[in-house]
Amino acid sequence: MIKNILNLGDAALYCDFGIEVNKEINTQVIRYFKSIKKENIDGVNNLAPSYNKLIISYDLKKTNFEIVKKIIENLNIKKSDNLENKKIEIPVCSDEEFSLDIKRLEQKLNINREKIYKNFFEKEFFCYMTGFIAGMPFLGDLDKNMRAERLETPRVKVPKGSVGLTEQFANIYTYESPGGWNIIGNTPLNIFDSSKEIDPNLINPGDTITFKRITKDQYLNYNE
Repeated sequence: MIKNILNLGDAALYCDFGIEVNKEINTQVIRYFKSIKKENIDGVNNLAPSYNKLIISYDLKKTNFEIVKKIIENLNIKKSDNLENKKIEIPVCSDEEFSLDIKRLEQKLNINREKIYKNFFEKEFFCYMTGFIAGMPFLGDLDKNMRAERLETPRVKVPKGSVGLTEQFANIYTYESPGGWNIIGNTPLNIFDSSKEIDPNLINPGDTITFKRITKDQYLNYNE
């Protein structure tokens, strides 16, 4: 549950759910995020969930900190509420040209590449949040023996669709972007569709994700 509701500048507040990063706490963040969204609170213009925080921005001409805080405190959040989350399978090609950092991971983790791939493709992931670049999902939780630090020198350009690992998370680059995650493959799926005004994200907080290994031919001929 919420530990604290605090001011964040003049026209925003944040709900603090604690310092830990785990599925249980993040599920609470998502429950509040979805409940507040449904409330359609007058003056609230943006909601931004993270691992263990929820930032709420509002228009000072229509509301203020005390009003929004009181509404949040009076919400009836039940653990039994159905979050209506999706289960999504993401195809990934791990051919050498797409697995840019597999050799580095073999050295850092002291695990051969096939064991790294086996662990990754058999894992079920939970989407904690999206961000950094539009629609990029942060997916946990990697097993402890699969956790590696970011690249010492980030890339100037990471290809769109790249699937990366860092610390306890996996992610998918929704656009070509600078980045320092350890890249182990690429998906032909469009994870973020900017042409959609409503729900442009394929993956949203609370969704469950699995990855399916595909060949290069399947990748090149993939139809969504």
